[in-house]
Amino acid sequence: MNMPDLPSVFAAFRDTATHFPDRAFLNVLPETAAIYDIKAGEISYAEAQTEVTRLRIALDNAGYRDGQRVMMLMENRPSFFLWWLALNELGLSVVPVNPDLRLTELSYMIGHAEPVLAVALPGRCDDLRNAAKAVDCAMPVVTPTDALPPPATPDRITTGSGADAEAALLYTSGTTGDPKGCILTNTYFLEAGAWYAGTGGLCALRDDGERMITPLPIFHMNAMAYSFMAMIATGGCLTVLDRFHPRSWWASVRASQATCLHYLGVMPSMLMGADPSPDDKEHNVRFGFGAGVDPKLHSAFEDRFGFPLVEAWAMTETGAGAVICANREPRLIGKSCLGTVEARLEARLIDENGALADQGELQVRRAGSDPRRGFFSGYFKNTPATDEAWQGGWFHTGDIVRRDADGMMYFVDRKKNVIRRSGENIAAVEVESTLMRHPAIANAAVAAVPDAVRGDEVLACIVLKPATTDKANLAREITEWCLTQLAYYKAPGFIAFVDALPLTATHKLQRAALKTLANTLVSNPDTIDTRPLKKRNAA
Repeated sequence: MNMPDLPSVFAAFRDTATHFPDRAFLNVLPETAAIYDIKAGEISYAEAQTEVTRLRIALDNAGYRDGQRVMMLMENRPSFFLWWLALNELGLSVVPVNPDLRLTELSYMIGHAEPVLAVALPGRCDDLRNAAKAVDCAMPVVTPTDALPPPATPDRITTGSGADAEAALLYTSGTTGDPKGCILTNTYFLEAGAWYAGTGGLCALRDDGERMITPLPIFHMNAMAYSFMAMIATGGCLTVLDRFHPRSWWASVRASQATCLHYLGVMPSMLMGADPSPDDKEHNVRFGFGAGVDPKLHSAFEDRFGFPLVEAWAMTETGAGAVICANREPRLIGKSCLGTVEARLEARLIDENGALADQGELQVRRAGSDPRRGFFSGYFKNTPATDEAWQGGWFHTGDIVRRDADGMMYFVDRKKNVIRRSGENIAAVEVESTLMRHPAIANAAVAAVPDAVRGDEVLACIVLKPATTDKANLAREITEWCLTQLAYYKAPGFIAFVDALPLTATHKLQRAALKTLANTLVSNPDTIDTRPLKKRNAA
């Protein structure tokens, strides 16, 4: 299917449903059905199209028109996709909502996005109503089964038409301030599906009934743009779990008959922590597609479970306009290798002095006459931030990447996560990956804290496994162990034992929240100063 030539997400779905009406489109496993109290089983393309038509007629009759936005708080239920298709057919945009958000966050989104309706789970409707009231918004809130009231306002908020029309407004995690609303057009989603369907290599998708499973949240671009659109592009079936359940994961993979899966780095680490089983390779999975696998576990995971984990780089802002993917050999497993840059993409690395370098901030754009094709259209109500991101005609990713002589790209760290101590740059993720290998540590994150002599010092926030007693001695042991694993200046200078780390719904670290926490903890009397152990000859 030539998806970019189609005018909308719905048009792509309709085209596939016409060709493969009897194929499975969405699949609900019994475990997910029990958690959500919904029906288990498969939904065919024809059945989905019937329900989408019913919803579209109801929305149309209630007065909803193109250019409006509708908030969607439906967790990972398959009905989210059906509502999205119906709204998309009418030209409306969706604002997916992270179900973990509460009053302040919801109020911000409502006031910023200006939705004319919210569709939410029964238990969250009052939360949305209270949030709307807090910002003086008349937005009605309904459950998926309620009769539809007229929109709060007939005003058209979004711009563009057809493929250029807004299909979704996705909010970033807000790790560096207030969340930014990324405007994503139909073209954005169509390009993502087309890219995945055609990229080939180790993550080649077939058109004879591919089956994908993902536990990732559907309020993020991965599930919406890659998982969902890729299955539409190939006539495949998508199984979405409510979340990642390590103990039942492989049972879900087998029950779904998945041929491919999506992951985040925390998942392989948890799965490798389980005892080996004779059934570890009893599945139909050909590849996993994701990011962030611990380099030290990458090879062992593939050997144990029998399929490659294809590491990739992308952002909500870049979509499929700029993807770097290690989907062809050599992948250089265990080195955080992202592969080489495709011909359709231009990429450069810029050092802190603004010069081209072999390691620096990754800046990208689409090759050819339309450098922003496939990217987001901009940050809603934030033209200055959009212009800053595209300064000089390149999208500034904020990620530090290294390129070797063969053109292989390696992820190093987020630009703002580089700790500079006594003139030495320290990648936070490198220290964190090392700490996570210590047997007493369940989770860890590091951040820079001020040091009068060295500029920055490394503070480690550590979540311990149960049965730990003498924390002062353990802090010394952890630092001394790090000194055997890393250059002395990379070891923690402060260790704070905490109950939990600030994480997003997808288990990504909230760096801004961590920085605030670290600056608070550094002066806490319970934080242990391990700087005296950090000597050049300590290792």
